[in-house]
Amino acid sequence: MGRSIFSHFLMLSSTSPRSISSFRPCGVYLSKCLNRTGAMHSRRRLLIGENIRCLCSVSVSEPSTSETSSSSVKKRIVSGVQPTGSIHLGNYLGAIKNWIDLQNTYETLFFIVDLHAITLPYDTQQLSKATKETAALYLACGVDTSKASVFVQSHVRAHVELMWLLSSATPIGWLNRMIQFKEKSRKAGDENVGVALLTYPVLMASDILLYQSDFVPVGEDQKQHLELTRELAERINYLYGGRKWKKLGGRGGAIFKVPEPLIPPTGARVMSLTDALSKMSKSAPSDQSRINLLDSKDVITNKIKRCKTDSFSGLEFDNPERPECNNLLSIYQLITGKSKQEVVEECQDMNWGTFKPLLTDALVDHLHPIQVRYAEIMSDTTYLDKILTEGANKAATIADTTLNNVYQAMGFLRR
Repeated sequence: MGRSIFSHFLMLSSTSPRSISSFRPCGVYLSKCLNRTGAMHSRRRLLIGENIRCLCSVSVSEPSTSETSSSSVKKRIVSGVQPTGSIHLGNYLGAIKNWIDLQNTYETLFFIVDLHAITLPYDTQQLSKATKETAALYLACGVDTSKASVFVQSHVRAHVELMWLLSSATPIGWLNRMIQFKEKSRKAGDENVGVALLTYPVLMASDILLYQSDFVPVGEDQKQHLELTRELAERINYLYGGRKWKKLGGRGGAIFKVPEPLIPPTGARVMSLTDALSKMSKSAPSDQSRINLLDSKDVITNKIKRCKTDSFSGLEFDNPERPECNNLLSIYQLITGKSKQEVVEECQDMNWGTFKPLLTDALVDHLHPIQVRYAEIMSDTTYLDKILTEGANKAATIADTTLNNVYQAMGFLRR
């Protein structure tokens, strides 16, 4: 997945995630209070056009019983990774490893975002193969299908349908703000960039809003896209929800939940082995810059041996002059499950010649069981196909309910 979509997609640490309350939609400002009956009143400024804002007072009812939180209903989380290139340590530590803890606490849906994988030139012969390999790695890393739904994004067609509906209400100016589009289009050139690269944040919003997600794990580089998702949810709720929806025969109230971001205290960004100021990425030209989950012991040993370090004495976290040191210590901390203080006490007096073999052994020991389980799963494609079909069926049940509500609220003739 290469990339985690919600971090493109990097996400959570093994500790309990924390909600970032400072998120605010760029074009929507909210002031909310609950009245005695429990109805939610919002006073908001909604972006209508490029330079026009109107002040509106809207009453949004509580979600339906099935959506309200209670001791018997788990909060819902969705996340996914792109099936492009090899899943590396950044994807694993930033996202997938944390899913294992999340699936025990939340209702979780994890999917392979193959539709996002085609926003840039790709190998058509490899897409299907890479999609299955990514799904197998999810399972090998410990995703439990008795607790979480695992499926392929394109197998639930509501993703694309909702994207189109959301696109009709998305101002082009909002998309032009997206930093990742600007960076990637600048590198590739206008003639090599498709419209999908500009509009994929709307597909990402569809991925999240379809499932009435309560929380979305995101990395630092995806904060802006989640802001867009939240902004779109508020915009659709205002334009088509509430009494307008009720007049069309719907239940009224909010069409979408407005999801909250979850960002880990550590591990949100695992950095490159060759440039600790850049995120570990599958798109980096040198494979030396990353540890892939399926790398052999010899390959891992060679990459750690050759990774960039510094000439300072001792090892320490959080020194801005030593980004490589902070990155390698953080990887060791996350792989071993030790606390930051334990790592400091163990490693502060080490030199690189002592620490690198220690880190190598920890990586090999941690990844070996994943590699063994992955080989077992890939040898039984019938099992994997069954898991993906069941996951898509479960996801479609939730997604179709949301999609039908949106069609109704937007005035379409019901099927």
